[in-house]
Amino acid sequence: MITARVTSKGQVTIPKAVRERLGLRPGEEIAFDERDGAVLISKVVTRSPFDAWLGYLREKDVDEAVEELRGR
Repeated sequence: MITARVTSKGQVTIPKAVRERLGLRPGEEIAFDERDGAVLISKVVTRSPFDAWLGYLREKDVDEAVEELRGR
């Protein structure tokens, strides 16, 4: 079991092993979910604004898509 200490300000340093396992980087968010008397911590995965464009060019001719994006 990995443990951490809570400071007087209510802050906790997430142990390196946990950060690595969750793939956490500075500035990323984590979520706390209470279940059956325990708290689960998980990485908040946000969608990239570019996700909407994935696969866009597979359905179109590249030249046609460029013309459409340029507004012609």
